[in-house]
Amino acid sequence: MSDPLEQAIGDRVRSLRIEQNLTLDDLATRSGVSRAMISRIERGEVSPTAQLLAKLCSALSTTLSALFAFEVEQASPVARRADQRLWRDPESGYLRRSVSPEGVGSPVDIVEVEFPPGARVVFERQPADRGITQHLWLFSGRLELTMESGLCVLEAGDCLFMGLEQAHVFHNPHDEPAHYAVILSRTRT
Repeated sequence: MSDPLEQAIGDRVRSLRIEQNLTLDDLATRSGVSRAMISRIERGEVSPTAQLLAKLCSALSTTLSALFAFEVEQASPVARRADQRLWRDPESGYLRRSVSPEGVGSPVDIVEVEFPPGARVVFERQPADRGITQHLWLFSGRLELTMESGLCVLEAGDCLFMGLEQAHVFHNPHDEPAHYAVILSRTRT
């Protein structure tokens, strides 16, 4: 039996693929993710990594935040902490909390992240994400980001602005977790 969140992610990927009239083969070609893996994700049989979901999101012209914004019966301008959706990357162990209220139509998403000591996540270049930007605001800990422009070391209180389309690596080589917010803007410039 699949995890309810994994099944919801799979249903959302399938729904977006069908809305765009894409076959499994089409999505596999666009994303670089195998047809078999996409099928397993859509059936809720696997827990996809952040890197894999990023590839699918780019191919579906959406973002991770939008992927996790499931349909709500009635949108509310308030997202209570107890109701905010949590997801843990099975590979790195990072915990992602969708903070923004769902269904309000805002082009801005706020995500809270707890990034464990030693964790590393690689996001490949995603040209389909051109114009989508994010601010990363580090609350505590330290974090290293390697981008096409070079290495950026963030300390508590630092804020980094970056384009989502460029390749980047999040790494926490330190002994304490890094706790930060990502403020993502889907308004393409």
